[in-house]
Amino acid sequence: MYDYTVDERKLMMKEAFRGSGIGVIFMAVFGTLWAGTGVMGLQGWGFPYVELAAIFVGIIMVIVGISLMHASQKMSNQVSEDGARRLKRIGFLFNMVFIAEGLLIGIAIAICNLINQTDLIPGIIAIIVGVHFLPLAALFQIKVYYATGVLFCLLAFITWLVVPDTVMVEEHQILAPLSVLGFGCALILWTTGLTLWLGIKNSSKTIADEE
Repeated sequence: MYDYTVDERKLMMKEAFRGSGIGVIFMAVFGTLWAGTGVMGLQGWGFPYVELAAIFVGIIMVIVGISLMHASQKMSNQVSEDGARRLKRIGFLFNMVFIAEGLLIGIAIAICNLINQTDLIPGIIAIIVGVHFLPLAALFQIKVYYATGVLFCLLAFITWLVVPDTVMVEEHQILAPLSVLGFGCALILWTTGLTLWLGIKNSSKTIADEE
């Protein structure tokens, strides 16, 4: 096991704060976008309270993410040459995963449009997003990403296999797959963001106690 120096540990904590801040903002923004998909499925039911609730949650999480990034700016930048190379490699691999995710989503949308199966698009996107969390979990050593990825994929398959096309609520027709998938993915992402925030707070407290 590699024995990190004090300076490397400090930089890793700085990167953990910055990375968690970016992660929380990512979860906030994309969670809110997925909630928007759920709102589309409601077709006006619950307007405007559902929309406002989703936006409120997203804004709060963005603020939390920004606060983590702001805290990271106050931390040490010193690191060994070896440590800098490892961090650079992590950044490169993250970019590759992100690019691959975007390309796969674009290809999936194009194919679904070509074969006239656009109703499959949200579920396929959910699976691609879910799978992309798995390498990120290993790359950043964030175990919660494994759960996030698996839950995304499971939700997509459950939606396809179990959820009916429409549901009547108070004489209002709801597109159930869109709502279940949209709000389900939003909840998963928001919970992941909250877990990141709590995890970094506990980690920083532990390191502070050790010092």
